[in-house]
Amino acid sequence: MQHYRRIMRAIVLAIIFLLSLALSQMLAASPPKEAYHWAIPAGLPRPVVPADNPMTAPKVELGRHLFYEKRLSVTGDYSCASCHEQKRAFTDGRLVGIGATGEPHPRNSMSLTNVAYNSVLTWANPLMVRLETQALVPLFGEHPIELGLVGREAEILTFLRQDPAYRQRFSAAFGAGDDAITLSNLTKALAAFERSLISFNSPYDRYRFGGDRTAISAAAKRGETLFQSERLECFHCHSGFNFSDSVRHERSAFTEVAFHNNGLYNIDGKGAYPPNNTGVYALTQEPTDMGRFKTPTLRNIALTAPYMHDGSVATLGAAIEHYRVGGRTLTRGQYAGVGSHNPFKSPFVAGFSLTEAEKQDLLAFLHSLTDAAFIQNPALSDPNPP
Repeated sequence: MQHYRRIMRAIVLAIIFLLSLALSQMLAASPPKEAYHWAIPAGLPRPVVPADNPMTAPKVELGRHLFYEKRLSVTGDYSCASCHEQKRAFTDGRLVGIGATGEPHPRNSMSLTNVAYNSVLTWANPLMVRLETQALVPLFGEHPIELGLVGREAEILTFLRQDPAYRQRFSAAFGAGDDAITLSNLTKALAAFERSLISFNSPYDRYRFGGDRTAISAAAKRGETLFQSERLECFHCHSGFNFSDSVRHERSAFTEVAFHNNGLYNIDGKGAYPPNNTGVYALTQEPTDMGRFKTPTLRNIALTAPYMHDGSVATLGAAIEHYRVGGRTLTRGQYAGVGSHNPFKSPFVAGFSLTEAEKQDLLAFLHSLTDAAFIQNPALSDPNPP
């Protein structure tokens, strides 16, 4: 009898062992929680992704359709892509953004290139740190109107739930049923797509991170040296691999957040900026925050003219000239003033000497940051082009 029990115990243990082995193999074969492939060169860090909105391929694809969806506007002919065109590195080429109702915005449409690395979003709001939250502004904001959907929340959900294609995409991204089609999941999908707008395939990237010493010209290499020099000071604000000093990624020891007054205006001689564009001051009312705006990335900068927060600088050459003289002087008009004398101007905008040959080298470097594959990538394009 004891012999029989030992045999049965051995059989049970063997069955448990085999079941455990099978279970471990099944778990090993399951997709990882964040089943998304980042197009990031080896050695560069991944962006930080919120724990409540992990990246998945179905979610990014849903976000792409929503990003280009013109039914998500009060007029039915506008979308996120109306102000963020892929061919312009997700800007629009205008001085300032224009909403669905034709209302001009006070600020230039920022590039979404590598927006996943931005520690703060928009031009001058230190409190806007989540793409999921920021997406609510263009959708439902009223001052100014962008897509103009305030008060139409139920209408949006109805059209999405009645559209078979969107039902399938929401199901793939968030699970089956009407409960998956919510405004919260809509903004999560938009944010996931925006985080996928990764650009690391410029000639400069191939030169600097890919080891291709011939990827950029000799002029661009000289321009990089100038850019990184203490004489020009560019690198202090346009720093690191994303050329911005407001950056956060998975290896960040701390979150970098910075806003600067670059001497674009000095209306009253005391540092004033145009009343509809006072920068961080609009939120804090702190005098020293007057005219302070975020440093945008320089990636694809040759595609994103006009420049500055209000689009008031037309070309890259003019932008370099602005920094060469340490600020802009407007001799006439309601905003006339000597920007270089703005008392709140960043110490990094002190001005510098630059020969014409050096300026051309600097321009060559900035042009080497253009990622042609990024603006042609079908995965980032309109899924239903006209």
